[in-house]
Amino acid sequence: MGREVWPDIAFQDRIDSATFRVHHQAHIVVDSAICGDCSTRECIVACPANLFVPTSDGGILFNYEQCFECGTCYMVCNREGAISWDYPEGGFGVVYKRT
Repeated sequence: MGREVWPDIAFQDRIDSATFRVHHQAHIVVDSAICGDCSTRECIVACPANLFVPTSDGGILFNYEQCFECGTCYMVCNREGAISWDYPEGGFGVVYKRT
């Protein structure tokens, strides 16, 4: 048997093929009190889905509904306790489809 080969598909097309089963409770929580004085804002820059939004009061809003659960925000954040990250409850979160 030969090795299975995935078709050559653009990154954005793969991302667009994902669907989300949104749970009522966020799996990532951002503590604006901790990140309010952060000058680098790595989470905003690093999130591949652009789900982190700076607020006018210096905080950060996270829109978890279309999160790819990659953990990038958690890895790049340099403020302990600013981001609490966990996997969504079973049956919820991102669903990838093979295209």
